[in-house]
Amino acid sequence: MRIEDSPVATVVITGAFSYTGKYATRLLLKRGYKIRTLTFHPERENEFGGKVEVFPYNFQDPGKLDRSLRGASRLINTYWVRFPHGDSTFDRAVRNTITLIDTAKKAGIRRIVHVSIANPSLGSPLAYYRGKAQLEQAVINSGLSYSILRPTVIFGQEDILINNIAWFVRHFPLFGIPGYGCCGVRPIFVEDMARLIADAVEKQTNEVIDAIGPETFTFEELVRLISTKLVKPIHIVHMPALLAYLSTRLVGLFMKDIVLTWEEYKGLMSNLLAPQGHSTGETRLAQWLSQNSKHIGRHYASEVERHFRQGRRIGVAHVPQKAQTCADKPTATS
Repeated sequence: MRIEDSPVATVVITGAFSYTGKYATRLLLKRGYKIRTLTFHPERENEFGGKVEVFPYNFQDPGKLDRSLRGASRLINTYWVRFPHGDSTFDRAVRNTITLIDTAKKAGIRRIVHVSIANPSLGSPLAYYRGKAQLEQAVINSGLSYSILRPTVIFGQEDILINNIAWFVRHFPLFGIPGYGCCGVRPIFVEDMARLIADAVEKQTNEVIDAIGPETFTFEELVRLISTKLVKPIHIVHMPALLAYLSTRLVGLFMKDIVLTWEEYKGLMSNLLAPQGHSTGETRLAQWLSQNSKHIGRHYASEVERHFRQGRRIGVAHVPQKAQTCADKPTATS
């Protein structure tokens, strides 16, 4: 028995068909759990078939939301938006998630595993990090047992950021890097992230964990690593952050996508993607790139296509805390 209240426990996960949620669901099914998911598109085909019960979110109807949660003992929440798009806004995502937390408690959920982001702040001038901090506080104030996981960049076969850097490397002779390129990135492998989620389901104590891998790269080191693994030489061009943003904005207009938001640029420049401390992931990006260099970056991965045109609304973004100079430059670890 993995959870004290049921011989075959039921876990509800938001977005079981999403990038990270899919890997967590696979692992939980292997461990013998019954899985339900909440989604905006319950009719969508998925790899799990009848192994996963599927329900709409029903944020506007707490009664129906309650029925989709009742009988489960654990809730894994990955629901969020990377950037505002149409009626999907940060404020709405905060309201919806608070409704989910409140309804889960009333429905008998005993523990929440909440996927947040590294370095959230109630005092952030940017809505993404304020919202993430508000939701962490809502989880803590709920009175339920909780695990809060704080990832940075999650890499894997279906990731967007690392794949699209590789796509740029494959298709352009120049790569523009904002500032000195010395701000840090500490990525975690998607399967390591899924393991952290699944392990957190089985715990009893409250915890806040940075979900970070064993390697830290500067952004320039990251781009050069990808270039080396792809055997595609690239010329690095350092430029003001605003100019780099406008360049990716132009590509985004051509691709009908949002490559990076201005908030993400400021978050990168503020070194929010490289928390210090013990690694909670095991897989090294350098090794993974060596094994997947033939496939990564072959096709552009569209955030808008994945999360909005196809109805999904889950994503990751980053915002600033403080400025960084190259005097604070982190080094790649091996």
